[in-house]
Amino acid sequence: MPSLTFIGLGLYDERGISLHGLDRAKAADMVLLENYTNVMPGLNLESLKRLIGREIRLVGRREVEDGRWILEAASRGEVALLVAGDPFVATTHVDLRLRAVRRGIRVEVVNAPSIISVAPGAVGLQNYKFGRSATITFPEPLSLVPYETLRINRGLGLHTLFFLDLRVEEGRFMDASEAIRLLLEMESQQRGGVVPDDTLMVVLARAGSPSQLVQAGRAVVLKDLDFGPPPHSLIVPGRLHFMEAEALVLIAGAEEGLVRGCL
Repeated sequence: MPSLTFIGLGLYDERGISLHGLDRAKAADMVLLENYTNVMPGLNLESLKRLIGREIRLVGRREVEDGRWILEAASRGEVALLVAGDPFVATTHVDLRLRAVRRGIRVEVVNAPSIISVAPGAVGLQNYKFGRSATITFPEPLSLVPYETLRINRGLGLHTLFFLDLRVEEGRFMDASEAIRLLLEMESQQRGGVVPDDTLMVVLARAGSPSQLVQAGRAVVLKDLDFGPPPHSLIVPGRLHFMEAEALVLIAGAEEGLVRGCL
């Protein structure tokens, strides 16, 4: 039956696909892999092909955003679109889904872990205490949206999760140290007291992988550190519950005096 199935792969490698997702991919007439909205550090395309038992066609930003030939194929047969993380964290996939629905194409979704669901637990924070998220983009030009998002969240005592810009097709990935330097630059321009040098921040690198790294500290210190290969994300905690404070010390190596200032 003609359909378009969005299948999440999780965060690290091809083994993150669920059994349900694997079944749907094996049943499809065409299997596509979107390779531009995120990076999976351990993904092996040949291994994924063997796992599914099918050829896999890579599709880039232009093909997914245009979407016409994908929807045409889905109107004639079963198409599976594999994506890193959870399918609808990327807005491009939401647009493609809506266009499919408008054309009367049956849409199925197979979910998987995403940075949004994994990050809070990975660093020891409570997920219901997060406010709005934002993306820190490469400064071309410098966007102040992350600064304003952080200002609002901090005013409410909420944690802020920042996604970091990546351009897979160009091989460009923002690291956490650059993101912190950009936030400090925004502070130097705006002088709103939102990001003082001693702001508590938490870096999460390669979430869900065997080499996952969690490190908390002062912004002025973290901005000069090397956190290794991508992907990275950044969290600025708001007001901490005492269990969150203990978790940041034990899991992320935060100074006790630093987290006490956020209680």
